[in-house]
Amino acid sequence: MLNPSDLAAVWLTIKLAGLTTLLLLLVGTPVAWWLSRTRHWLKGPVSAVVTLPLVLPPAVLGFYLLVLMGPEGPVGRLTQSLGLGLLPFTFPGLVVASVIYSMPFVVQPLQQAFEAIGERPLEAAATLRASPLDAFFSIALPLALPGFFTAAVLGFAHTVGEFGVVLMIGGNIPGKTQVLSMAIYNHVEALEYAQAHWLAGGMLAFSFLVLLALYGRQWRRSP
Repeated sequence: MLNPSDLAAVWLTIKLAGLTTLLLLLVGTPVAWWLSRTRHWLKGPVSAVVTLPLVLPPAVLGFYLLVLMGPEGPVGRLTQSLGLGLLPFTFPGLVVASVIYSMPFVVQPLQQAFEAIGERPLEAAATLRASPLDAFFSIALPLALPGFFTAAVLGFAHTVGEFGVVLMIGGNIPGKTQVLSMAIYNHVEALEYAQAHWLAGGMLAFSFLVLLALYGRQWRRSP
């Protein structure tokens, strides 16, 4: 059965994934919209930066984030000058790292959803004298809602399964930065396989339900 430390790790993971998903939707929506509409030469470099966490080993990404947010890094110096302290080994540091690590899982579905809209609906809105902002909220956003659902589910699920990045940035502090994946690792390291099975089995069931929700939605929308 789950002990209080395991339950705290589960709650911390849910809180981290929820907050990360919310921030990613807020940050990723304008990025995805810009990528879907622009022909600027910066589109390639920006797309590469957004997609980088897909191909970069989590430990490498976590290491460089640790350097940037450390006491000698530019981000660390900025947060200290603002009186915020250092981000590594804190929950806010986990959130920052999770947002960066899960960025492509939110931006890419949103970009694909915006690109699938096409030009005609927006051109029709323009002929009716709708401003670009009005066209976005009244036309593009409602048509892209399935993409928002996919992005939210994938972003949340990917954050729940993080290990390498959270190990580098958050460490393994119970009740503070110890997330679900770290709790499983601790149980396996201590040869406590029964407790590890409870947590790992829960993550397995959660992952299956996520995929079932995504594929089920696609099946219902297919002709």
